[in-house]
Amino acid sequence: MSVDVIIEDTRWAGLDFETLAEVASDAALTHLGVETSEFEVSILACDDARIAVLNQDFRAKPAPTNVLSWPSDERAAETEGDMPDMPTEGPDSELGDIAIAYDTCAREAAEQNKPLADHVTHLIVHGTLHLLGFDHENEPDAALMEGLETEILGNLGLADPYRE
Repeated sequence: MSVDVIIEDTRWAGLDFETLAEVASDAALTHLGVETSEFEVSILACDDARIAVLNQDFRAKPAPTNVLSWPSDERAAETEGDMPDMPTEGPDSELGDIAIAYDTCAREAAEQNKPLADHVTHLIVHGTLHLLGFDHENEPDAALMEGLETEILGNLGLADPYRE
């Protein structure tokens, strides 16, 4: 997969963010049978101030968040809890854009007593699933998405992020 990374906050450099982003995105696509070599994702590694502006501009929520995503195409399933249609090869290889905020991610990782790299991997998998049409706005969709995240992260040797 081609992952185009823009690092706006230098604190991300300590994580080898580019490699982490590619491994996480590839794991999500591979798990769902999507050919990784056919698609591209763009990821902005920023801080809370920048993501708060994006969250306000695109979601009318004037606060920072951990991760945001903008799919290049509407891929959501028509029925709650169903799998979205996965993209196939074609002229539009761009799946979409993800933004991730260092401050919020670091704070959440510390609060959850987990390594920052593990939490960021989870959030990139989460963002990539959003680009593929998954969501968590209702219980059936959330159960599907969270189950996939747990399986994908397990395949990477990471703990279930939803287990207490």
